[in-house]
Amino acid sequence: MTEKTPLLHQSRNSGSGPDPQVSDLTGLQGGRVAGRPAGPKLGVMFGVVIPTLLSMFSVVVFLRVGFVVGQAGLYHSIAMFMVAYFIITMTVLSVCAISTNGALHAGGAYYMISRALGPEFGGSIGIMFFLASVCACALYILGLVEGIMTTFGVPEEDAAVAAGHQVLPSGYWWCLLYGTILLFLCFIVCLVGAHIYAKATFLIFIIVMAVLASVFISFFVLEPTAVILPDTFHVNNTSPATANYTGVRLRTLEGNLFSHYTVDYTTGDLMSFATVFAVLFNGCTGIMAGSNMSGDLKNPSYSIPRGTLAAVLVTFIIYNLISLLSALTCDRYLLQRDYSFLGDINVWPPMVTVGIYSSAMSAAMSSLIGASRILYALSKDNLFGVFLALAKKTSRSGNPWVSVLISWLFVQVVLFAGKLNTIAGIVTIFFLLVYAAVNLACLALEWASAPNFRPSFRFFTWHTCTLGILGCLVMMFLISPIYAFASIVFMLLLLMLIHYLGPCSNWGYISQALIFHQVRKYLLMLDARKDHVKFWRLQVLLMVANPRSSTRLMSFVNDLKKSGLYVLGHVKLGSLDGLPSDPMQSYYDSWLSLVDHLKIKAFVNFTLADSVRHGVRNLLFISGFGGMRPNTLILGFYDDCIPQDNLCSDLLLSDEGVDAVCPIINSGQHLSPFFPDVRGAEEPKELREEEYVSIIADALKMGKNVILARYFNQFDRQEVLGLGKGFRDHQKLASVLQEVRAWKQASLRLFLCVEAGGRLQEEEELRLRSMLKELRISAQVQKVAWDNVVRLHWQRRGGEEDLVEYPQTDEERLRQQSDKDDSVQTRLSDASPTPDEYICAVNSLIFRHSSPQTAVRFLHLPHPPSEARRYRVYLHQVDLLSRDLGPTLLIHGITPVVTTDL
Repeated sequence: MTEKTPLLHQSRNSGSGPDPQVSDLTGLQGGRVAGRPAGPKLGVMFGVVIPTLLSMFSVVVFLRVGFVVGQAGLYHSIAMFMVAYFIITMTVLSVCAISTNGALHAGGAYYMISRALGPEFGGSIGIMFFLASVCACALYILGLVEGIMTTFGVPEEDAAVAAGHQVLPSGYWWCLLYGTILLFLCFIVCLVGAHIYAKATFLIFIIVMAVLASVFISFFVLEPTAVILPDTFHVNNTSPATANYTGVRLRTLEGNLFSHYTVDYTTGDLMSFATVFAVLFNGCTGIMAGSNMSGDLKNPSYSIPRGTLAAVLVTFIIYNLISLLSALTCDRYLLQRDYSFLGDINVWPPMVTVGIYSSAMSAAMSSLIGASRILYALSKDNLFGVFLALAKKTSRSGNPWVSVLISWLFVQVVLFAGKLNTIAGIVTIFFLLVYAAVNLACLALEWASAPNFRPSFRFFTWHTCTLGILGCLVMMFLISPIYAFASIVFMLLLLMLIHYLGPCSNWGYISQALIFHQVRKYLLMLDARKDHVKFWRLQVLLMVANPRSSTRLMSFVNDLKKSGLYVLGHVKLGSLDGLPSDPMQSYYDSWLSLVDHLKIKAFVNFTLADSVRHGVRNLLFISGFGGMRPNTLILGFYDDCIPQDNLCSDLLLSDEGVDAVCPIINSGQHLSPFFPDVRGAEEPKELREEEYVSIIADALKMGKNVILARYFNQFDRQEVLGLGKGFRDHQKLASVLQEVRAWKQASLRLFLCVEAGGRLQEEEELRLRSMLKELRISAQVQKVAWDNVVRLHWQRRGGEEDLVEYPQTDEERLRQQSDKDDSVQTRLSDASPTPDEYICAVNSLIFRHSSPQTAVRFLHLPHPPSEARRYRVYLHQVDLLSRDLGPTLLIHGITPVVTTDL
């Protein structure tokens, strides 16, 4: 009797190998030559069932079943098969769901994952799938070489005892030569075209089915006999050289029902439930073969679910039948000591050898063609740029011959390793990681609740996806915790590489759908009726006329908001009447690109209106959702200063460079409407003074705080933060800014206006410091004598105390001293106008006590007058109040923002 093939040494660690990646028989979408008729499409049987059956059987069905039953017993074996098939069935359900959700193009598992989870995840999984297929191809080639050498090779130890059929020279280089020849044959088949492989698949399927039929027949027709055991490794010197094949016997079945773990005679390792289950699970993989044929199926949505489930069911039945018949007919010692016993008990022993060789060759070819199709798909998606540019080339018939050539070279390099026991484990883990990713893709689509995810296959839920993910991950760490951890780390490294270096895609990002789903849910939970002052935060609508002159203010407000809502608003004058579409849509991408390059966290909102006032009012009404709406309107100051274009210079300071934005702005005349040039000195303003003040009045009527920002074209954030400059007045907003990490070193200075020689100076200062302490605000209090300013006011008023009061914030109340002091808080330009001399005196007082180190000034903004005819005077006096002070915020608050409660 011939000595048994040690092909088991490789296949026991390798599993059933990769799924036949024959999906892209004519290349990925767009790979066919335009106008060339497509080849004949495949149906359920030839397109899905046969490839999946061959992939799941491979050599495992001939070499693994006896090992599992001999070690684990029939009960545990059936339980293991049920658990393993439960795990892969969960994955199959996910595959069926994705494949029936619209058009599925060629690309198989990589296409599913990349289009569902995005290019980063899909690209990293694709590379791992490619490497696993390359290593698996080399694994099968080397296993086939060892099987051939066992049968036909001359023994290295003693060539004199070689049998007549053992004629092939042995040795490392000879084995490498044989492997190279076999690989070259696979390469020729794949290079000619995948249609040749498709025809060969059917022939191999016939051979495998014939071998299986002979195996089943042999169980019943072969007489009991003694089987000579392979002389590879003996546990001890007293081990018998034969074991019994008893035929169908109940006593034999009883001896094989329960587990009896012992030493593996090929490796000398003690087996356990985990190790045997890992070996068994390797034979259950290969479920992607049908879905990977998606590009060549007549109806993928119909064929993939039915064909894959049918193949899984058939393999499950055959595996369990062989397990049952092996337990009924074979002595446990035979099962434990002879993994290729099916050949020994076959009616024609060479039949099983032919099946093993055919399965191994089929697996090698499928791995090679699969690796080439994965590489071609990756190159078509441009995820790795010039590195895979050559892999896009195809033949006139659409065959990606360059990808086949590159894959062949990779496999040839791996062949030099000789033994691949180490690689075999990580190959299986790579495939399990791919299966986990498919489950994750289906789970993400289900959780995102996207209306377009409507698979016609409905026999799945998020529970099945989760079970599939957990099952694959558990099997990964059960097979090898080290390899599992290493593969996940490798995938994350590839993911980060593609994220930072890969191009943008238009496939759609599932992360955006998931974020939308969660944000919507939490926005509904954010109840505005439960707002409380102790959780108050600044939520800003900043109106921007032209980003070219507003980048510095935009960056400053980003610091000021401190985790609050930040919306950039823009009003374009015009009407939709007579226009074919909304002209604002073309602005959006450019504004978002600007937000990214300025590194600010802001939303962008536009409106088209017949006036700026109506546009701002519309934005105040519609911006935000539920309890997340702007509570503060920020406007640039209305004055005669000529706007300065700071856009490109500010982008240069952001470490991002200007190439991504400034070329968009300046590259052509047709793009100029996105960021037009700043207004020249001779050009009129789009906004009149009365309309500007009306916007302020409207915002206050709508319950919004109002901030006017002036001289922020002089604000240099890099210089301010580098020197640790301070700021003063209106301590709440200033204190919020001070809590921002970049402004930690800045100091807050608060002016307390007093009369020189006044009796209440110390009391007022003590009361102010006590209030600051209760509010947990760190600030320097500086007393400022303002007798001259008060004198001007009372000279004008003639000592009358008929002041008009208006609502004030908590911060303003801190600065109240007496009825005389309230004169500063009077409405400007109201019934009793305040003279310009008084306003100029206040401005001069502020200017004198400012220092060159002051970064930003926070001043109170008086309420606009009630009569529109006084708006021009009001704006003129606000201009006088803040003139030449440097970067200044004029603030009018109408809502409480501080509390001393816990």
